[in-house]
Amino acid sequence: MNVQEWLGKIKNKDLFVSNGFVDGKWVTAKNGATFDVIEPSTEQVLGQVANLDRNDIRRAIASADGAGRKYYKSTTAGERGALLRKWYDAILANIDDLAIILCLENGKTLAEARGEIAYAASFVGWFSEEAIRAYGDTIPSSAANTTILTWKQPVGTCAVITPWNFPAAMVTRKVAPAMAVGCAVVIKPPSETPFTSLALTKLAVEVGIPARLMQVVPTKDREAATELATNPTIKKLSFTGSTGVGKMLSKLAAGTMKKVSMELGGNAPFIVFEDADIDVAVDAAMFCKFRCSGQTCVCANRFLVHKSVAKEFTEKFVERVKGLKMGPGMDPSTTIGPLINATAVRKVKEHVYDAVRLGATIEVGGGCPEGPGYYHEPTVLSNVSTEAAVATEETFGPLAPIFTFETEEQALSMANATQFGLAGYFFSNDIRRVLRVAAALEVGMVGINTGKISAAEAPFGGIKESGVGREGSMYGMAEYQVIKSVTIGNTDR
Repeated sequence: MNVQEWLGKIKNKDLFVSNGFVDGKWVTAKNGATFDVIEPSTEQVLGQVANLDRNDIRRAIASADGAGRKYYKSTTAGERGALLRKWYDAILANIDDLAIILCLENGKTLAEARGEIAYAASFVGWFSEEAIRAYGDTIPSSAANTTILTWKQPVGTCAVITPWNFPAAMVTRKVAPAMAVGCAVVIKPPSETPFTSLALTKLAVEVGIPARLMQVVPTKDREAATELATNPTIKKLSFTGSTGVGKMLSKLAAGTMKKVSMELGGNAPFIVFEDADIDVAVDAAMFCKFRCSGQTCVCANRFLVHKSVAKEFTEKFVERVKGLKMGPGMDPSTTIGPLINATAVRKVKEHVYDAVRLGATIEVGGGCPEGPGYYHEPTVLSNVSTEAAVATEETFGPLAPIFTFETEEQALSMANATQFGLAGYFFSNDIRRVLRVAAALEVGMVGINTGKISAAEAPFGGIKESGVGREGSMYGMAEYQVIKSVTIGNTDR
């Protein structure tokens, strides 16, 4: 089946949108410019999307700013929450069509894509209920006849730059809290996967979210992010992507003292102690390594296994990996899809080659199939040297390198020997060790005896060079708010 036949499975054809959304209207580029979006399993053109420019982005920012100011003043928190709830219902009502769109532009399996749409909706549902909980405080004053209050108010117009690996969830995780508190947003979706963002926007407008409150500017212009980071009307920048780009954007945003959230790269350790339940660890490894073909920022990147259980873990893990079936995400028998592009495949190949050159053994996989599609076999390496590039660099692909250790101290030293600090996982049945290691891991999120750490109710974010700020959870709205101190004096007169 080719790409057009797969597109034919979408029931609501209106959701497959190729235009940008600026100033409440679906727009094309003034010069008619477009860019191709490639379906990763066939390398065929999935569709063409309007390639907007910096003038379009400036127009979107100005429009959003006006809409946001009006929206906050004219709505209650309950009304904002009710609108988000309608969006949530619309997303779930269209989950099958949205999953097809996401699957085709990203490459992940249709089952994974459907799961991501449900995950994306969960953020909208969560913040629809959190909207009414933007509590302030009354503070006892040190001065007589004086009352001190704090108000939480929207930060202002927000710029949202989303990644291609979770084109639905990363939109809603940022946009839902912004709208819950009364902010307008300008979204720059990834050029690899813009269709999902546009479809979600289509649904948001259809259910009554004010059209100018949510603007989407698809573009291949590398200066687009610069405009969003430097434009003085933008008061908050939320970015998910590489550490290098995040650092650059943070520097640019400092020029106008914008509030920023940066969810950046990771190099997650996956530690298996000698007292671990090996079967539980293998189950978790399959999920948090090969989900989205290993292209997630919280993927296990380094497997640190105690020497005494390394053989058992490796054998069971390899057996499970052998059962994975590569193929197009739309094929229901596929359990691992292609990578996003040729560059992603090349990096995996380089890491495999480098590790083998330094003495690693290929236990399974290691190569790329012939034919079209951005595929790399799911690969497990053993006896990996700490000098290998994969020990310090994020692979972002289906490569699982296994290192061994002998003591808890050695495992922690290896785990923390990175500039990144996003996620970490470990497996142990010793409660004392659980508490020690969870405290000692230099990461923002820890998974203990599980590979699943992401949920709308759990704060998501890292430390060190993995970024600043938290998304989701009860803390998520604060990223889009400012605190105003109000002092009322002479209350006795």
